[in-house]
Amino acid sequence: MTVTGLDHVQVAAPAGCEAEARRFYGELLGMSETPKPTALAGRGGAWFTCGAQEIHVGVEARFTPARKAHPAFAVDGESALDALAARLHSAGEAVTWDAAIPGVRRFYVADPWGNRVELVAR
Repeated sequence: MTVTGLDHVQVAAPAGCEAEARRFYGELLGMSETPKPTALAGRGGAWFTCGAQEIHVGVEARFTPARKAHPAFAVDGESALDALAARLHSAGEAVTWDAAIPGVRRFYVADPWGNRVELVAR
């Protein structure tokens, strides 16, 4: 038995998060929302596709943001990363660049609930 890839990552959010999830992950990051299965739709949250994988925003009753653990999303090149950083900044989001890994351009941003999100140029 072998793990062959990553299917999805779930981040937690408070109840009533759907509109903010659609704005941040959909409008600002440019991901497409995918319908949740009927059996899970009543739980709240929203799902988005990013390449062949998905990001699931799930409702957690006693929500606490993840400030260290985080998803890292690949962006198609440095110019796309710069454009995304500019779009986030223009929308009032704080972008923090990190040059700790030589030769890798990346930055961090917090989602609407304070979860850390990393964007990396590929």
